[in-house]
Amino acid sequence: MKNRKLYFKYIFLILFTIFMLYPMFWLFFSSVKPNNEIFTGIRLIPKGTWQWENYINGWSALPQHTFGTFFKNSFFVVILVVIGTIFSTTMAGYAFARLNFPFKKILFAILLGTLMLPQQVLMIPRYVLFSRFGWINSYLPLVVPAIAAQFAGGFFIYLMVQFIRGIPREIDEAARIDGCGYFAIFWYVILPNTKPAIFSVGLFAFMWSWNDFLNQLLYINDVGKFTVPLGLRLFLDNTAAVSWGSLFAMSLLALLPSITLFFFAQRYFVEGIATTGVKG
Repeated sequence: MKNRKLYFKYIFLILFTIFMLYPMFWLFFSSVKPNNEIFTGIRLIPKGTWQWENYINGWSALPQHTFGTFFKNSFFVVILVVIGTIFSTTMAGYAFARLNFPFKKILFAILLGTLMLPQQVLMIPRYVLFSRFGWINSYLPLVVPAIAAQFAGGFFIYLMVQFIRGIPREIDEAARIDGCGYFAIFWYVILPNTKPAIFSVGLFAFMWSWNDFLNQLLYINDVGKFTVPLGLRLFLDNTAAVSWGSLFAMSLLALLPSITLFFFAQRYFVEGIATTGVKG
């Protein structure tokens, strides 16, 4: 009886997994189909020859820039955003979790209040501010907020605060007896013990920055500076026929970095989310 229930559980999990992965299967098979087969039915596998040239045509769809340029630009922005986000949120989380300073509780309450503020409300003020700085058509509006712990609001700071609160304070006191100051405690004690949370923050920052379309559309105008989301948008030209196969091929390639990163870092990611939820 127990084996029968176990079999049913496995069958249910397999079917549910296939159901959840169906969009990925559809995207892959559509990337090797001609345009006239993609939206004509529910059949996944192409009827005729697999159109692998969709990947070649999609990679060099633009006359002046290949998709390699967009990938290079995206990696440049994402790496800076991830580094800046990890640096700023870990220091801010350490300050709120361990240090005592004036108006600490009030500032932390304001930080939590920013989680409820829609980002659309800040679009126009931010655009006006960055325009006056002369940052339009550059990557500064995308990178500088991450360095200032403004990327994704206070969510990452709150995550780090909750994780650091779960680290025993006795470790800090032992380090202070050995002559460590606040920064030495942060560098040699807090950071090594917050690797799961750091991986979680880095993974979230990577995925959100990699898939960010609206902010990049607002601040970047030069095609040579376009990132992958903006490059995919160039396929949707109202004045010409859309090459859906090439679009889906490049969309599938755009998913690979996030999937690969999550595959190799999933242990730290799951540990960081789980321990952050129960500590504090």
